[in-house]
Amino acid sequence: MAKQSAGLLLYRVREGILEVFLVHPGGPFWAKKDLGAWSIPKGEIDEGEDPLEAARREFEEETGFRPGGMFRELAPVRQKSVKIVHAWAVEGDCDSAAVRSNTFSMEWPPRSGRHQEFPEVDRAGWFDLDTAREKILDGQRALLDQLRSCTGSGAEGVRRRD
Repeated sequence: MAKQSAGLLLYRVREGILEVFLVHPGGPFWAKKDLGAWSIPKGEIDEGEDPLEAARREFEEETGFRPGGMFRELAPVRQKSVKIVHAWAVEGDCDSAAVRSNTFSMEWPPRSGRHQEFPEVDRAGWFDLDTAREKILDGQRALLDQLRSCTGSGAEGVRRRD
């Protein structure tokens, strides 16, 4: 069975331009990667947990912010890792420079016997949709297409859930 994760696609409109909030994964494996490395804030759904609540929890853990508002459920996407990502679009705003992420521990350098702590998210940013398409993981690009559709021409492809 494929792993399931949930996340929020936070968006805003600035000077008539639709922008999305993306995060860059922390840790040494992602340090020098940019294009195709960014993601919506997301994480695994705990056993028995409501997926939207998991998305809200993960967003807060990875950014320090807890957006509210009307959550629009997007169609799930499958990443290359076969993980299924459930996502909700929500309009809001936050200061990307003020992101505070939880951390994870891993052995680094490999086979050194030393464990180091790294932030799950090392930076965040707001991007217009064209730039976001270059930055986001391949498997999540469809979420941007769904957002464009639901904000530009009605509620096609999304289901509302308050």
